[in-house]
Amino acid sequence: MRKLHIFTRALLILLLLNASVNLHADEGMWLPNLIQKLNIEDMQLKGLELSAEEIYSINNSSLKDAIVSFGGFCTGEVISSQGLILTNHHCGYGQIQKHSSVEKDYLKNGFWAMRHDQELANPGLTASFIVSITEVTDSVLSPGAKSRSGKDRQRIIESNIKRLEKEAVKDGHYEAQIKAFFHGSRYFLILKEVFKDVRLVGAPPESIGKFGGDTDNWVWPRHTGDFSLFRIYADKNNMPAEYSKDNIPYTPKHHLPISLKGVEENDFTMVFGFPGRTNEYLLSNEIDFIKNTLNPIRIHIRDEKMKVLQTNMQSSDAIRIKYSAKYARLSNYYKKWKGENMGLKRSRAIDKKQKEEADFKRWANDGAFADVYKNLEEYNALSHPYQLLLNISYEAGLGIDLIYFGFMLERFCQSYDLAELDKKKNEELKQRFLKRFKKMYKDFDLKTDKAVAEALLPILDKSLSEIKGSNVLYNGSIWADMDDYINKMYSKSFLTDSNNVFDFIQSYSKSKYKKSQKDIGMQSGVFIAKLIARSRLSYQPIQDSMEVYQGKYMLALIQKNKDRTYYPNANSTLRLAYGKVEPYFPKDGVFYHYQTHSSGILQKYSSGEKDYVIDERLEKLLKEKDFGDYEVNGKLPICFIASNHTTGGNSGSPVLNARGEFIGINFDRNWEGTMSDLNYDINICRNIAVDARYILFVIDKYAGATYLLDEMSLVR
Repeated sequence: MRKLHIFTRALLILLLLNASVNLHADEGMWLPNLIQKLNIEDMQLKGLELSAEEIYSINNSSLKDAIVSFGGFCTGEVISSQGLILTNHHCGYGQIQKHSSVEKDYLKNGFWAMRHDQELANPGLTASFIVSITEVTDSVLSPGAKSRSGKDRQRIIESNIKRLEKEAVKDGHYEAQIKAFFHGSRYFLILKEVFKDVRLVGAPPESIGKFGGDTDNWVWPRHTGDFSLFRIYADKNNMPAEYSKDNIPYTPKHHLPISLKGVEENDFTMVFGFPGRTNEYLLSNEIDFIKNTLNPIRIHIRDEKMKVLQTNMQSSDAIRIKYSAKYARLSNYYKKWKGENMGLKRSRAIDKKQKEEADFKRWANDGAFADVYKNLEEYNALSHPYQLLLNISYEAGLGIDLIYFGFMLERFCQSYDLAELDKKKNEELKQRFLKRFKKMYKDFDLKTDKAVAEALLPILDKSLSEIKGSNVLYNGSIWADMDDYINKMYSKSFLTDSNNVFDFIQSYSKSKYKKSQKDIGMQSGVFIAKLIARSRLSYQPIQDSMEVYQGKYMLALIQKNKDRTYYPNANSTLRLAYGKVEPYFPKDGVFYHYQTHSSGILQKYSSGEKDYVIDERLEKLLKEKDFGDYEVNGKLPICFIASNHTTGGNSGSPVLNARGEFIGINFDRNWEGTMSDLNYDINICRNIAVDARYILFVIDKYAGATYLLDEMSLVR
């Protein structure tokens, strides 16, 4: 009897383990037009209640018609029949900052339009819908391209792409783009409808939208209301149009219904959005370089710059507003790289890759792919000095505003001289660069930038001189006496005065350019420009060869592991990931629940730490538990986690339930899982979302913008 009991228990454990494995979502960011072929059965087994046609359709309304590329750098989703779109607070942060001033501090106090005519225009901001995704591999890789190699092959491919893109849009208002997948082995034509009148509707104050600040960035548990609201406007025919007072709210093909049911453990979830970039199939020597060489120097440079900005931002509200968006951008990847390294170490990513590579080499020995691994490994190693030099130049060199101004002005001069016989093109260049420089100088403070230069220039000089093999490109500093150079640059360079630069652009001539080359600020900008240009020139053929062999390596992996379905790396195209709501164990003895509540906000607020500040109104609502329709058993849900594979660009993506209803907005990953761009691990990688109920609570109970809820489809 005891033996039978032991056997039964062992069998039960085995069944539970198998069930657990089957319930786990596969990693991946899948092209929605291939869901029917690759994923739909698996998704439905894991709980999805929709068909592939309801997710992606060309002829009928589908989920894809509610997803937008927000500004080309984030994702947004349409949540009403009147073109209301939801994205992250940090995605809308730059627009909120532009509308802010000391008198109207929308960053600190939030912004809510109570009528359509109070919504704020954002020139240059776009919202793009995907119309269709069609494979065009055979047309791009024509017989002529297949029979050539190197630059000749690439030239034919580029010519084919331009022709196909032009043909795709000749009879309509859509925009077309062909993207390469699997390192150039497959190509897809993407048709987009781009709306150019996108207005700010609402944003909570930073105390909600950035609650937790740098302390909680890339960390779980979270209590952040990271969302903002915008609206798409169209002309009277519901077509894309430039900003006009006569435009009307856009009527979408589909908008997402919002579920108030919430989430429970093991619920099916999916994330629809535009993930930026991943590199899941790199060799171990590339992962080792990123972890042990590249990330540490980037972390160090940003750390030093952030210290300077933090000190200066505390000196006045004006400087705080100028540098708030810059600081947020710096901090984001600074902490991401730290978490990435931590995750790579914990998941033993390099060891795992090396074992896979040893198996690959045994399989490929004496076969058609025998030389692929060796060549790819060698080109990776050759690329490392150039990758390092370029990253340091960008982070430390162009991380100093005054040097960046010189760099950009040099670019203007070179562009102008190339087009000197085309007056119309030169005038367009002038206006474009004037607009850009006005934007840059708006967020520039001389004293602050000088302090940044004093921190970064010594790091730049030392780091460049120590890069192995870089002496061919970097043959000596122009900053012999660093302190004296910096003092002269910030006291004598004409770049310190925006009016000088605006006048230089408006009345540009070759004689003015020649004179500008003697300016100490321009010299630094030109120095960095030439260093980057020389590095790119030397790096390009190595990078081309890396891409070729990385593509061959991918083809070999697909042929070797025929039982596995491979997904292409993220490249800012529309993708769908799916997983489930689930907790995780970050380390021995530590367990993280999948949901947070308002009590956590009050607990963090009571600590007195600077990143945990809330205003009196929110404090009163939370303490009195005045949660309205959004409570669950006396608690207000704030955020939750799930095992969806996400990355940068997925910020603002909707998290959807099995019925395609909006349940939360994706805004981050857990710190231990930030290495998912290089090495996805289902055991520790989690995406973090703001619960839909907290979003509605803030709009309704906190902001009093209840009219916005009237245009939404709420599923109670």
